[in-house]
This record gives sequence, structure tokens and C-alpha cells, in this order.
Amino acid sequence: MTEKEMLKLSVEEFSRVQRYMLLSEKDTEAYKAMKERYYERKVILTISGVSLTNLDHINE
Repeated sequence: MTEKEMLKLSVEEFSRVQRYMLLSEKDTEAYKAMKERYYERKVILTISGVSLTNLDHINE
């Protein structure tokens, strides 16, 4: 997998996780699990130099 493909997948998953988080109640176990994945993707994208300004709708 190329770096571009990996970044594309990371951005897509970051967006998908956020969409599910926004549809879930914050006090559920599912939300907490998604939040862990959200942070993992956020770190990967930040380290890769991707600006999250327009992508991050959760901002946690």
C-alpha cells in the first residue's frame, strides 16, 4: 500500500468514525470505543501532516 493510499483510507475512516460518533450518545460504550479509534486516526493524520481544520467535526 502506498503512502497516499494509506492517507486516503485514514481520512475516510476518520470521517466515518466521526459520523458514527455524532449519531451516538456520548455515555454509551460504543461511543467510547469509537472515540479511541477517533484519537488513533487523529494522531496518524496529524503526524502525516494532514490539516484537520476542515475534517475534524468532533474537536476533542
